[in-house]
Amino acid sequence: MTTMAWDSVPWFTEGGAEHSSEIARVLAFAAFSGAQGIIGGGDLRVQALGTPAAAVQVMPGAAAILNRSRGSTYEAYAARLPAADTVPIAGTGASARSDLIIARVENPYSYGETWPQPKDAATGPYVFTRVISGVPKTTTDVREVRPNDSAITLARIDIPANTSAITGSMIKSLREMANPRRRRVLRSLQGVWDQPDEVGNIRQPAYEMFPDGAKWMLEIPDWASSMTIMATWAQLDQRNAADSYGFLKVGIGGVEGQLDGGAVLLATPATRYLCQYRGGQRYTLVSGGTLSIPRFMRGGVWPFIMQGSGAKDYKGLLEADGGSAVFLDVEFVESPHEDQI
Repeated sequence: MTTMAWDSVPWFTEGGAEHSSEIARVLAFAAFSGAQGIIGGGDLRVQALGTPAAAVQVMPGAAAILNRSRGSTYEAYAARLPAADTVPIAGTGASARSDLIIARVENPYSYGETWPQPKDAATGPYVFTRVISGVPKTTTDVREVRPNDSAITLARIDIPANTSAITGSMIKSLREMANPRRRRVLRSLQGVWDQPDEVGNIRQPAYEMFPDGAKWMLEIPDWASSMTIMATWAQLDQRNAADSYGFLKVGIGGVEGQLDGGAVLLATPATRYLCQYRGGQRYTLVSGGTLSIPRFMRGGVWPFIMQGSGAKDYKGLLEADGGSAVFLDVEFVESPHEDQI
């Protein structure tokens, strides 16, 4: 009976043992948790030239690229572009065309691959920016057109007819991150309002903190490019025989006490509420959304303020009291972005 043997030299063995390239790629695969994509959120951006021409630039960065050659289970490459790469793009004639921009490893030594031998085995090159021309305009991943390539997708360029100069509006970024970082922060206040705090004293378009104390200073990680916020106002009390009608949101970077339109640098979309009086009911309301984080806010500490506002015709009395609670749930996310490195 024939049995398959181990790759005989595991990483890392002393005594002058020679390790296979496959074992090194297994280590890279494990380091990237089996994922592929760019390493940092600003890596390998595809952008138009300063003066639009028949080319684009791929900006510096690094990537994890899975090895898709035959027999390459649990293998990945680590690749780096230390300086911007200028890539020619052919002009169009009478018809529009879409081109895919990819980063591809072309390793002729990996089993089953048929790439040509490099000029220098020691220095290669073995990794390139490539253009796959004439793809469907709906293409979002290189695997849709070349499923066996060891490659990641950077962008698609949708070029109008009779065009030779590539502008930024033609470039659609398709980068994905190998292992984006996430950080979730939860804050709450429960039953701390001995004197009920009413939402609605302030009318649109202004906002006030609601309820009192619902403000937290949170650090925005320097790597975060977006955040998803969910704010909950639980068990608010409707106390008088009139409908309560208004808006709830979370403001970020606001100045407490300054309630004009310039008070908030970022704000979640406001949730509109209508609480109809039915004799002392309680209501739970939710607001939030996903926001892009401006570069100047990353790495700083900013106020996150739960806010409320009554509509112009507000007549009700919707309050936070000893039976109420509020919750702020924020998840900071690292994602591909177009900022300069």
